[in-house]
Amino acid sequence: MDDGKKYDAEEVVAVIDRDRYVREFRDVATFEECCRACPNYGMRWGCPPFDHDTLQDLLPYDKVMIIGVKITPHDSRMPLDKVHDLMRPELERVNKRLLELEREKNGLAFGFVGKCPYCHGAPCARQQGKPCRHPDKVRPSLEAYGFDIGKTTSELLDIDIQWSHDKHLPKYITVVCGLFFNGEDPKWKQ
Repeated sequence: MDDGKKYDAEEVVAVIDRDRYVREFRDVATFEECCRACPNYGMRWGCPPFDHDTLQDLLPYDKVMIIGVKITPHDSRMPLDKVHDLMRPELERVNKRLLELEREKNGLAFGFVGKCPYCHGAPCARQQGKPCRHPDKVRPSLEAYGFDIGKTTSELLDIDIQWSHDKHLPKYITVVCGLFFNGEDPKWKQ
């Protein structure tokens, strides 16, 4: 039966010790430089620069759960400008679950920043020097805190990130999120 979706989604989840993840997968200098090259640098609340030492945010937690969603479009020639439309249902689903787990585990969630799903196309309030309109929902990405997502996906999730080399999406796109937490591993699926 056709469910109307224009893609297939496959999730992969890994749990790793916080100290190991910080030591082996975090390179703030390299990824802050990448962030500075992005047009969103300093323009969105989920993006750097931050006004504090981000490592301090991670120290209260013992573990991190990494969630990767591999989204394969049914149309192998889907235009690159349709990427946000393609990802939106998965981003909404994953962000909702991440925020639920953040509350349940008293943890710290990391989402996918990109285009804010909560402001419905309006420019981020940060651009006007105002606070975030949705601080209860907006979370930074792991990249914004200096984590190497390519290494994370290849070594922990067994997914190689693909990039577009023309005006079409690659074979698949990957959304990566995370949750820093303590105690028993949370159940990702409800």
